[in-house]
Amino acid sequence: MDATRALRISAITAAAGVAIGAFGAHGLKARLAEVGYAASFQTGVEYHRVHALALGLCALPALDDRVRGRAAAAFVAGVALFSGSLYALALTGVRTFGAVTPIGGVAFLVGWTLIALGARRGGSASAA
Repeated sequence: MDATRALRISAITAAAGVAIGAFGAHGLKARLAEVGYAASFQTGVEYHRVHALALGLCALPALDDRVRGRAAAAFVAGVALFSGSLYALALTGVRTFGAVTPIGGVAFLVGWTLIALGARRGGSASAA
């Protein structure tokens, strides 16, 4: 994945996070309060938006090209699994969705680890 694509995916993911957050705060406010999962939904939105920005880090020139795509994929998977499972839990009340959330959390950790490793390699390569 090239830097331009990573930045585009980051921007689209961030916009979706804002839209989902606004929809939850306004359109779903009564429903989420009724089922008691407003906090879970909000946690999903928070992690969604933070990791949309993390996807933007994948566009930095200091990031090694070999890990750029893997880190971006890990963040996308994390948003889908972590935030997506919390959205599904909050909207349906089906607690089984909560079992998926930690898998998304692991994907976030993988993404951040790859950023750290890729930045180290990319930083030393670009300094030479």
